[in-house]
Amino acid sequence: MTQKKNTAAAVSGSKQERCVSLAQYMIDNKATVRNAGKVFGISKSTVHQDITARLEKIDKNLYRQVREVLEQNKQERHIRGGMATKRKYSELSGKTT
Repeated sequence: MTQKKNTAAAVSGSKQERCVSLAQYMIDNKATVRNAGKVFGISKSTVHQDITARLEKIDKNLYRQVREVLEQNKQERHIRGGMATKRKYSELSGKTT
């Protein structure tokens, strides 16, 4: 049983390190949750869980900075979506002509 506890502690430590690394990456690159997930090889859900629930307990200052990036991304989301749609239909119309 002691081995399971040690493993759990190691995983917990690595989760904390991952949270801090994710946060720093997102702040430095103004990255979205999706982009950060791709770079770190984890799901969007895990990224979101790490930077909202876990990070607040680990480093409140870093958490506040990441929240600012998340809010900015949320405000820009509709613009990025519109640009993607425009690009999609531009490519489609270019293929048919």
